Amino acid sequence: MHAMKKVLEIFVMTIVTSSAKVVLPQVPDVVHPPVPEDAHLDTTDSSLIEDQDPEVRPGLFQGDIALNNEVYKYWRIGLRWDVFPDKLWTNGTVPYVISPIYEPADQVTIYKAIRTINFMTCIKFVPWDGVAKDYILIWPIKYPAGCWSFVGKFGGSQIVSLQPPDRNGPNCLGTEGRAIHELMHALGIFHEQSRWDRDKFVKVHHENIIPNFKSNFDKQSLENTTYHYEYDYDSIMHYGKNYFSKAKGKPTITAKMPNIKRLGQRKAMSKGDCLKLNHLYNCFDNPKKKRKYYNLCQFMGL
Repeated sequence: MHAMKKVLEIFVMTIVTSSAKVVLPQVPDVVHPPVPEDAHLDTTDSSLIEDQDPEVRPGLFQGDIALNNEVYKYWRIGLRWDVFPDKLWTNGTVPYVISPIYEPADQVTIYKAIRTINFMTCIKFVPWDGVAKDYILIWPIKYPAGCWSFVGKFGGSQIVSLQPPDRNGPNCLGTEGRAIHELMHALGIFHEQSRWDRDKFVKVHHENIIPNFKSNFDKQSLENTTYHYEYDYDSIMHYGKNYFSKAKGKPTITAKMPNIKRLGQRKAMSKGDCLKLNHLYNCFDNPKKKRKYYNLCQFMGL
């Protein structure tokens, strides 16, 4: 946490909102998000992943997750949010800042992602008031570029990096899907294929993975993946079949079940994604709210 706070020792600029002046952090172009040493990731040669998916290119844990050694240790032996409630956002409220550096069209894409989560769950992303201690900074970090986030509330100013479109492609903001993916990380959701029970549903082809990144296909502990919902091939949090592949035509992960046409997608939350978020933030505790959000998940989830 101290390292990240150092990263965010930032200059300030003042923007004017409709109601008051807010001191807005200005994030440096280059930051150094934590990568767990025990994960044994070799990120010295970035050329190995420069042509990969924008969630792979940051070169962090599992590609797009900023994770320190302490949280990684708990991830391996059982990181349960009921044991670590401080990692969840209090009352399901997430203050946020969207960088003014983004083009208007990209800001609209980010707002669509926020509006989707606000509508389909009881979680509420609210504009940062300049006072709240914990909040997320949605920012186009130049290094490491790509799409990345912390998992759960890290404390203080917390980056969600979304690289805007450029001449090479849409990167993280072609649609709102990748923004939803990273915001779900920030809310506390891990990748679907890292579940303990994943080997019943998918096969990991270790021989096709770039050797430096094989640990990105490790599983969580059993204690951390006692999910209330079945394995979700359609999850917006699932790896695609070619993530971290050493060559074209060499998939790194494939489905074991018949008639599965795709692994993961970045269009919208699946029914399972929506249900998990609502469950994680106790949106189903109130019977009336449970009916509302359960129905929204069923009708609007992929």
